Amino acid sequence: MKDFEMSIQQLPSHEERQMMRDSVRGYLETNWPASKALSRSESAIEAQVLWQGLVNQGLATLGHDPCEGGLREIVILMEEAGRAACPAPLLGASLFNLLMSRLDKYSDEAKHLQLNLHLGTVRLALAPNVKNAEQDTGALTFTHGKAQGLLRFVDSAPYATHLLGMSDANKLVVVDLLAGGVQIHPTRAMGLTGHAGWSEIHMHNAKALAIELTEELTDHWSHWIRLALLARAYGAANRTFEQVVSYTKERKQFGLPIAKFQAIQHKLANNLIALHGCRLTLNHATQAFDLGQHQWQYFSAAAFTYAGNALRQISLENHHTLGAIGYAEEHEAPRHFRRVHLDMIVAGGSAGARRELASHLLDEQNATLPIYDLGEAGNLFRQEVADWLASHWSGDRKSSFDRLPFHDREFDPSFALDLGQTGWIGMGWPQKYGGQNRTVREQLAFIEMMERAEAPRVGASVQANALMMHGTPEQQATYLPEILRGAAMHGMGYSEPDSGSDLASLRTTAVLDGNHWIINGQKIWTTTYWGKYMFLAARTDKEIKPAHAGISMFIVPMDTAGITVKPAETMYDGSFANIFYDNVRIPIGNIVGNVNGGWKVLTDALANERGIIGGGIVLKVAHAFNLLLSDIRAQTSLQKDPVVRQQIGQLAAEIEVGRQLMMHCAELAESGTTPPEMGAISKVFSGELMERFGETVLDILGPVAALSQFSHSAVRNGRYEQNLRHSLMWVISIGTNEIQRSLIAQKGLGLPR
Repeated sequence: MKDFEMSIQQLPSHEERQMMRDSVRGYLETNWPASKALSRSESAIEAQVLWQGLVNQGLATLGHDPCEGGLREIVILMEEAGRAACPAPLLGASLFNLLMSRLDKYSDEAKHLQLNLHLGTVRLALAPNVKNAEQDTGALTFTHGKAQGLLRFVDSAPYATHLLGMSDANKLVVVDLLAGGVQIHPTRAMGLTGHAGWSEIHMHNAKALAIELTEELTDHWSHWIRLALLARAYGAANRTFEQVVSYTKERKQFGLPIAKFQAIQHKLANNLIALHGCRLTLNHATQAFDLGQHQWQYFSAAAFTYAGNALRQISLENHHTLGAIGYAEEHEAPRHFRRVHLDMIVAGGSAGARRELASHLLDEQNATLPIYDLGEAGNLFRQEVADWLASHWSGDRKSSFDRLPFHDREFDPSFALDLGQTGWIGMGWPQKYGGQNRTVREQLAFIEMMERAEAPRVGASVQANALMMHGTPEQQATYLPEILRGAAMHGMGYSEPDSGSDLASLRTTAVLDGNHWIINGQKIWTTTYWGKYMFLAARTDKEIKPAHAGISMFIVPMDTAGITVKPAETMYDGSFANIFYDNVRIPIGNIVGNVNGGWKVLTDALANERGIIGGGIVLKVAHAFNLLLSDIRAQTSLQKDPVVRQQIGQLAAEIEVGRQLMMHCAELAESGTTPPEMGAISKVFSGELMERFGETVLDILGPVAALSQFSHSAVRNGRYEQNLRHSLMWVISIGTNEIQRSLIAQKGLGLPR
């Protein structure tokens, strides 16, 4: 097999891929509109005209030269084919070209076949009888130029001249469908029959040629098929989703567009999150292949595992929102629903992909999740942080800390001061504030290594962001150096008894009295109540409308007279406090930003933080997952349990979604800014993944995993069950996930408030 390790510069650029997408979409919208696809697909003549038009566009050659288009470009083509309900045999053509480009040698007959494919006179159907599919897809044998057997679930057979199928001897067999010895039987599936559906093909002494494949190429072929099918299903599901979003803005019930209903907004937000997860993991897997990265099959299996369930659920939710109009065959939605379901259950389906992930993670000793490439600077910094932690957070120091109750392990003053000497607390700050102006990828490298070392938290990122964006020079000179040195922690005083996520309704007041602000009110659920300062939201104007316009932000020293702190234990063994402010006087200069301008201070600071908070959560899950793998491998019965293996495969796939959302936010931040809906998507997915992980660990390990810290026989001193209890905080804090879903729907999909 040819060596195709390539640099990103050798491959088509993002702009070139977008041009290709626009070109394919434009051609199909003009020549094969999805609204007429079902009826037109029954006409062999119209389908032939469509195929020849695509050939004339150069699309029958896609994949033959990686420098002109590799697996990523094939995926784009298949997405657009799914979107348009295009029946042309593009799947077989693209993957055959890709295979030929990887072969060291092939026969003149195979080369002649490819030349005719590029001319359009050869049309290739594809059988999904991939390696280790464990499905009854049929079987194919090849002897002396003849093919025997039965292949089921064949794609595009009525339009094809030849069939691609894998024999059980690592041979790709190309069967001539026009030379006799072949019977094609269209099969009704998901209500489809005829040209638009599957076919069953019987072969007896059918003329064929075989292409010898290595074990590695046979494995590649299986993954290529799955990724191409995933892409086509994604295109179909996304097309209907776009229609659904438009429909909700027009469809009225009770005098309102249904897009205003929270139930609809949250349903569509969930679908958007899942679509992003499918798209990002698909793109990651195909890019990894095109660049020759050795773990691309792992990423491929993760993408198909996640999409196998997610795209089908999206299709169901699309129809739930469309209601009865989606039943009608004249609407596009039914054909896209069928496409999604048909494509995601063949080629081994998501169950087969989950088994592959489990095999990689449980059968290989010391296997862990793949380590992400964070770029040269990120990778070097990751190692630098690891080396520092090995010297400063290990041995007796870490062991003594780990023996403390959880509520005493949230913060370690001496560790914060040690870390403060590195300057890393301000690694992402601009240099003018004493920061290191490191990239977001370097910040993720730091978070990753801190999680692996199980080090206590440090810094006050939200408050530092607010000060750098809205603080006065005097405030910046006073507070930022303390944060940077690890000498001061700031709490966040936002929530109140009647205003949790609805901060606009807060009642704590700040009244100007000469050169001081007088603060009165109550804050609840405050976690860092023991910090040196409180970053406090208070109302400075009761009359102004809208209500959030009357809020200001203050820095309140916690040793100020009139502050009463009443701590309470949390269900995750931590602590928070109710804090009462009774005529608390602070200097006039302690306001951050303008009077009544606190909403902007608050939202700016939180938006900047939400861009990576989802990444921080998923890195917590990834570390705990790696520990779980080790614990499962230590028990042979668990390691071999098929249910456990399915659960591990599913979790691994979902972690890849979380990590890809994390990386996407990082890329957006490095290019300028992270849209608020993307940070929210990452936070929602990762927080709920943390909950699912905790629940799954209890299922896998059983009652022993529910034993808490200091209990005899507790697994990892109660880490797993404590993580589950702690996961609730990540779904609620910094804006509940319900609030985040509303933000995603309104900002990301343009739905009305």
